[in-house]
Amino acid sequence: MHDLTPKEIVLELDKYIIGQREAKKAVAIALRNRYRRKLLPPDLSEEIYPKNIIMIGSTGVGKTEIARRLAKMVRAPFIKVEASKFTEVGYVGRDVDSMIRDLVQTAMRMVRQEKMEEVEEKAAQLAEERLLDYLAPLPSRPGRQLKNPWELFMGQTPARPAEDDDYRSDLQTARQQREIIRTKLARQELEEEIVEIEVEEKNNSFLEIISAAGVEDMGINLQDSLGALIPKNTKKRKTTVQEARRILTNEEANKLIDSDEAHREAIRRVEEDGLVFLDEIDKIAGRDGGHGPDVSRGGVQRDILPIVEGSTVVTKYGPVKTDHILFIAAGAFHVSKPSDLIPELQGRFPIRVELESLKKDDLVRILTEPHNSLLKQYTALLATDRIKLDFTPAAIDYIAEIAYEVNARTENIGARRLYTIMEKVLEDLLFDAPQQESVISIDQSYVAARLDPIIKDEDLSRYIL
Repeated sequence: MHDLTPKEIVLELDKYIIGQREAKKAVAIALRNRYRRKLLPPDLSEEIYPKNIIMIGSTGVGKTEIARRLAKMVRAPFIKVEASKFTEVGYVGRDVDSMIRDLVQTAMRMVRQEKMEEVEEKAAQLAEERLLDYLAPLPSRPGRQLKNPWELFMGQTPARPAEDDDYRSDLQTARQQREIIRTKLARQELEEEIVEIEVEEKNNSFLEIISAAGVEDMGINLQDSLGALIPKNTKKRKTTVQEARRILTNEEANKLIDSDEAHREAIRRVEEDGLVFLDEIDKIAGRDGGHGPDVSRGGVQRDILPIVEGSTVVTKYGPVKTDHILFIAAGAFHVSKPSDLIPELQGRFPIRVELESLKKDDLVRILTEPHNSLLKQYTALLATDRIKLDFTPAAIDYIAEIAYEVNARTENIGARRLYTIMEKVLEDLLFDAPQQESVISIDQSYVAARLDPIIKDEDLSRYIL
């Protein structure tokens, strides 16, 4: 998917997000430029930095969804962070470096999942052997007894005990039994049987790193740091064969993965493909007033600046360079303006796109067109209770009209208003569904009967819708 053209990227985003052509075009170009850079000679590609983007628009118009779908499309490490949660160095709160550490953790989970899928078949075989050891253990060879210490001193070999013949007979019987159990496991005939297994117990000892921002939990496990010096703790656990197979397969897969290689790959992906969605950047755009809760806003901007323009952040997996991470900032900018950001930070976000507020027709399309539209979601949910929903065009149009009017009268939360209204329309049906089995038509009168009493009472609608 990395070699998609900008037009193909926009078409893919169109499957989930309605409208916002300019924003989709901007992110598609940024993604394609990232691919183009990788095709250049190393000395030149290092000099080409991503063109970061600021999205301007009210909540619920698709800013976050565009960034999330973009990252999912190309399997890039992605995190969403709220700029308002960060504090200037010297204040209590999260420091800006934590966004990169979180991004590395996301990349690490992605890499480990992929590598576990690669070794899944081998891990399943090893797990089955361990499971057989619990279900049908082989007999232990009896020890050979010395008649007296002089035999050992003189190098004499002790006589083979008579029990060896019994041991060979027991071993043959156990192996036959083992093959029978193996066949039953393959046929999944023992899935609900209870078995006692030994599982590794995670060590929760952590080190803390004291940084300039205070104490920062880096999550460095002592077991990982000291390796074999600290033996792994195990505990016995009774569980079903089905669950035991999953646990043992997971343990064996972890043993087969090269952790150092996984760490290097995670860091490479963050540095080359990482995407950070910096939401609520307008909340830190105001000028410092020198007092009150907003005193550190300018300081947060100055702390974010080195991360965005390119610096090295220390993580528990190793140092990470942020030069080629793509940053997409977003904010409503109702009170402040992008020009209220410090000039240096403005310069690091050269591309600005304004997302359009949603009209009634947009809300109708959001209800019906996307692959994950609300109507499709509720229809699928109720289908599990053998209820078939049939929404008439008039009902869909009426739901969109109410959502648009409520957004206009109260706080404009965009498409999220549809979630509130749809839940209210289908509340009784969702509650009574298990007792019914039928086809239910949702027409305009059905919607009006459930929403009109709330809409007519303006004070009530402010709380309910």
